[in-house]
Amino acid sequence: MITEKNKQMEEVFLGEGKGKVYSMVIGSAEKELIEKVLKRTFGNQSIAAKILGINRNTLRTKIKKLDVDVGQFRI
Repeated sequence: MITEKNKQMEEVFLGEGKGKVYSMVIGSAEKELIEKVLKRTFGNQSIAAKILGINRNTLRTKIKKLDVDVGQFRI
């Protein structure tokens, strides 16, 4: 089964996504990290930002940019 990520990687190597590999990998890893920390903090963005060592507003900006659903982590 071909996943969306596999499709994107194919496009990169075929030249359509040339120059996007770094941002794709970093964005994917960053989203996963933020989601893991939010899960452990039950969606508390202030505590998550402290754990990540970034400003709370920076975290909120990243959450919005990466389309992270914070509501799924709240109890």
